[in-house]
Amino acid sequence: MTALTMFAEEKVKAPPLPLQNVEGFGGILLTGSAYLINPPEEGKVFGLPSLGITYANVGDGRHMEAFTVNETLWGRFELGYALNHFGLGKLPEDIETATGVNTIEDSVYLHNFNARLQLLQEGEFKKSWMPALTLGIHYKKNEDTSVIDKRLGGVFSDIGIEDNDGVDVTLYASKMITSLSRPLMLNAGIRSTEAAQIGLFGFTDERRTVFEGNFGVLVLDNLVIGGEYRQKPDEFDAISGLVEEEDDWWDGFITYIASDNLTMSVAFANFGDVFNHEANNVWGIKFKWEF
Repeated sequence: MTALTMFAEEKVKAPPLPLQNVEGFGGILLTGSAYLINPPEEGKVFGLPSLGITYANVGDGRHMEAFTVNETLWGRFELGYALNHFGLGKLPEDIETATGVNTIEDSVYLHNFNARLQLLQEGEFKKSWMPALTLGIHYKKNEDTSVIDKRLGGVFSDIGIEDNDGVDVTLYASKMITSLSRPLMLNAGIRSTEAAQIGLFGFTDERRTVFEGNFGVLVLDNLVIGGEYRQKPDEFDAISGLVEEEDDWWDGFITYIASDNLTMSVAFANFGDVFNHEANNVWGIKFKWEF
């Protein structure tokens, strides 16, 4: 079931919501949703694919790009992939100044493979209060951080970055509130993770369960305004001046629904410390296309 159930009830095509988050599954930008992306028509197996691209300026020469693709099957099962690229900015230069070691790498790549099963559809069993509920398994792989670590003689391993891959498990509940003057979409979830900086810095050997959630108000039929919060596990130690402990993330976003296929979003975010510098004035843009 799509996020905007009222459109389904009126038998018109719902707007292309939810979006794709940077990790490549249904959500907003940083966090997820129990709603599945572009599900097939009733009685069909395959939905049409969805593509997305995101750019974020993190400051101090750092930037992030995300390329995402999704396919939903049987109206219950969502597959997704995202390639994340993060430019490290001044970090390689700062490492060389502090250690004399040229890391060579000036960016890292993170692969995200996602499989999600919608356990409950919104309003299932003829219960209007029933939220959508979706379980997700997310395999992440990052080989670049381990390459830098080897060149530094295992410094990252010493502070708790143990692996170059890991698995996140998410459980999300979502509900569309239509009794207000404008529709309100609520999404809340928990995540079990070992990822450091969502996996861009590698993975620890300490698993932690964290909270994340978001809301969006359809202030106009083609405009959504909302915000997100993502708790971070913070399971690695800092190296003063080079790597700081991670902080929780939050943002505010505006999404323009340009057509039945295209959404365009802008966001302003606070990431706290990311690697060696603060990232408190992050801005990003996202485009998503549903076939």
